[in-house]
Amino acid sequence: MRRPRFRVSWIANIAFAFGAMRAHKLRSFLTLVGVMAGVATVIMMVSFVVGFNNAVTEGFTAFGTYLVQFQKYEPRFGGPNGPPEEQRNRRDLTIEDAQALKRLSKLAAAVSQERYNFQGVVVKAGRLEANGPQFLGTNPDYSVANTHFVQDGRFITEADVSHAARVCIIGTDVADALFPHRDPIDQELTVNGRAYRVIGLFEKKGSAFGGSNNNFVAVPITAFDDQFPEVKNGGGDTIHIATVPRRPEDYDALIEEETAIMRTRRGLRPNQENDFAIFTSAGQLDNFRQVTGGVAAAMLVIAGIALLVGGVGVMNIMLVNVTQRTREIGLRKALGATRRDIATQFLIEAVTLTAVGGALGIAFGLGAAVTARYAFDFQAATPLWSVVLGFAVSTAVGLVFGMWPAMRAARQDPIEALRYE
Repeated sequence: MRRPRFRVSWIANIAFAFGAMRAHKLRSFLTLVGVMAGVATVIMMVSFVVGFNNAVTEGFTAFGTYLVQFQKYEPRFGGPNGPPEEQRNRRDLTIEDAQALKRLSKLAAAVSQERYNFQGVVVKAGRLEANGPQFLGTNPDYSVANTHFVQDGRFITEADVSHAARVCIIGTDVADALFPHRDPIDQELTVNGRAYRVIGLFEKKGSAFGGSNNNFVAVPITAFDDQFPEVKNGGGDTIHIATVPRRPEDYDALIEEETAIMRTRRGLRPNQENDFAIFTSAGQLDNFRQVTGGVAAAMLVIAGIALLVGGVGVMNIMLVNVTQRTREIGLRKALGATRRDIATQFLIEAVTLTAVGGALGIAFGLGAAVTARYAFDFQAATPLWSVVLGFAVSTAVGLVFGMWPAMRAARQDPIEALRYE
């Protein structure tokens, strides 16, 4: 006659696991800390990296997805010593360079020469003052080259440039600061005491890199040079030349064509490197993504270490459980439980333990992302796949590290187990 089997359902095994956790709260919590830390790190890392990538993408595309900009210095971010000497010794880019690109390029839809005053200017209307707007001189192609169009009024014309007209286009931040309750068009403002007439209002754009894309005052480049000749003649990165292709598919060809034009104008031999820098939105975006990818990899290593520690903790606690419940194992086997039944019971307990740790880690990670969103105005984003991944990894840790304790429990001799004290 076959011995009856003593079967326990999956739900009952999960209930047993929760019962064991309640009976040993502190021990269970300490066991879960590693899993919680690992999963929380994964969720926070994904949330912050995705949010940062979105912010960077928005920031660069605000200047135009297909922007190709020529400048004296290579793109850089901070640093106490400024550009290296080799770059400082480069010849300045000129308005004539921009005019040559405009004349010779067959693929460019717009070529905008731009000069900026980075020393700061005082922009006022009566007693009201704007909050440190960016002041630049440019030409009619600026709007198309930088996808920065006017929503009211008009932009600079060739006649404005020819006559160094004292007209300007302002961003919405400047308009709100200087003309809060009236239409800014045809109003007058002063830049370091010199009067300009407002002829246009830039459309509102999103912020980028912690700054605003709406705090602008743009004037004809000739008017800029008339007011600030020291910027034009003072050396340094005095002019940027922004261009865009006529068609998106001509983007790479435009870079090659314009680079050849610039090299020819500057008399560079084939074996000489460019003595100018090329800034592209796509290129800088790729650089940032490489940086964030490196950060993500480092965070994943940290998360992996935490999960490993958590897994070892789970294995230890399950081995202790096997020892403490040796008589229970012997009794179950005496009543007909097979090795598979015993192994399944302890494996489900291990997976339940790490799944609870994973759920708590997910909650903590999501809480950190929400806190960053509302407390620091950082648009952290948590994709659904990261939550699923975090929970799947936590349960996999229980499955892997619970295997040995489960097999050890399953191999117990029922007679010896019943005699265990």
